[in-house]
Amino acid sequence: MAAPAAARCVRKFWGPRGGPCPLRAFTTIIPRVSQVDNSPDFLGNVPHRRHPGVLHLRSVRLPAKLVKAAQLLVEQSTVHGLKDQVVALTNYLWSRKRPLEASELQMRGQQLEQQLREKVQPRTADASSPLTDAEEEKLQRRVLNRLRKTTYHWEALRYTDELSLVYMAARLDGGFAAVSRAFHEIQKRVPAFAPRTLLDFGSGTGSVSWAAHGAWGQTLQEYLCVDSSAPMLALAQRLLQGGSESPQAPLFPGVYFRQFLPVSPKVKFDLVVSAFSLNELPSLAERRETIRTLWRKTDGFLVLVENGTKEGHQMLMEAREIVLGCPHHLPCPRLNPERPLPCNYLQAYHPLPFRWNPELKEELFSFLILRRGPGAGEEPWPRITQAVLGRAQHVHCHLCCADGSLQHTVITARRHGRDLYRCARLSHWGDRLPVTMPPGDAVPGE
Repeated sequence: MAAPAAARCVRKFWGPRGGPCPLRAFTTIIPRVSQVDNSPDFLGNVPHRRHPGVLHLRSVRLPAKLVKAAQLLVEQSTVHGLKDQVVALTNYLWSRKRPLEASELQMRGQQLEQQLREKVQPRTADASSPLTDAEEEKLQRRVLNRLRKTTYHWEALRYTDELSLVYMAARLDGGFAAVSRAFHEIQKRVPAFAPRTLLDFGSGTGSVSWAAHGAWGQTLQEYLCVDSSAPMLALAQRLLQGGSESPQAPLFPGVYFRQFLPVSPKVKFDLVVSAFSLNELPSLAERRETIRTLWRKTDGFLVLVENGTKEGHQMLMEAREIVLGCPHHLPCPRLNPERPLPCNYLQAYHPLPFRWNPELKEELFSFLILRRGPGAGEEPWPRITQAVLGRAQHVHCHLCCADGSLQHTVITARRHGRDLYRCARLSHWGDRLPVTMPPGDAVPGE
C-alpha cells in the first residue's frame, strides 16, 4: 500500500503492499508494548486463525463441470506426447521474458563493442592507431555473436488448435487458482463489491470467467472474453459448452468472445482482468497503451496477474507506474537495484486429474489490484511477504510496511500479548498482520 500522502491520488493499490480495510477496531500499536491491546475482547468472537488480516485460501478446486469438460477435450484430441508438450510449454512460459527494446539492444551493443575494442586496441598515452578493415569487421562479428548468445530472443506465440489444447492442459488449473486468490482478496476486503460486467483481456482458456462466476455468479451478467487467437477462443467456448463439439447451451450464460477490445471509450466494466497476458505484447509502447486502455475501461477494479518471477513482478510495477502516475506513491521496496526480488505468493490447488499430475500443486504468482475511488480511511496494515516461521515461543514475520520498508519482526506472547502472538503464528504468506507500525519502527524482540 502507498504512503498516507498517496490518498491524494484517489486510487488504491493492492498486491505487493497492504490496502484498505474497515476493521479499525482490530488494530494493534507496536512496538510500544504498553499500547498493545491484549484485552479479552481484542478479537471479539473471531478465532485467531480468522483474524481480520487473513487473506489466504486453502487449496483451490476447479469447478467439477470445468474439469469434466477439460478431460473430454483431451480424450477427443489427437495430440501425441501431450505430457512432454505440457512440461515443455510450462517451462517455456515460466522462463519467458519481456521483449528487449531496440534502444536497450543498441546500448548493449555499444557497451560490448567498447569492451571488446579496448581488449583488441589497448589504450596508451599515445593515440592508438585505427584498426584495419579486416580487424574492424572481425570485431563487429564478435559483437554480434556475443549479443546473440546473451540476448533473450522474444517470439510471439501463435496458438494453433494443438498448442491451445496443450496450453489448457498446462495452465488452466494454475491460472484459475491464481485468479481465484486475487478475487478472494477483493471479496474479503470489499464484501459489498458486486460486479455486473467483466472484461477479460487475453482470456485464453476462459479461466478468469470461471473464477469470476464462482465468486460473483449471482450478480455478473456479462463476461467479455478478448483474445487475439481464434483457436484459443474456440477452445474456451467448447469448455463453456462442457467440451462438446456440437453447439450446446453454455454452462453459465452471458459469456461473449471477441478478438479485439471494444473501441468505444464509453464502454466500461465493473471488473477488468488481465492474467498472464502482458508478456505477450511485443513492446513497452504496446504494453503502456494496453494498460491505459484497460484502466480507461475500468469502472471498479483492475486486476493484473503474472508469473511470480522477477519479470512478472517488474511488469506489474511497470503497469502500476503507468496507471498511478503519482509521485506520492512509494516504489516497491523489493525492486532494490542491487538485489531485486519478486513480490509473489503461493496458492495451493488441485490440478486437472491427468495421469502426470500430483494430487496437489502450488502456483507461484504476483498480482496487482487497482481500484477507482478515494484512498482515505484505509488501515496501513503490513503484508506478510514470506512464509511465517514459528519457533519455540516466538514467531518470525517478514513484513512489507506502508512506509515502503521491509521489516523482519519477531513477535512473542510475553512482549506483545497472546492475541497478537497467536494471530501472527496462525498467519500465512500473503496475509496482512492487523497491527499499526509507526514509520521506521519494527516489532522489537530480536
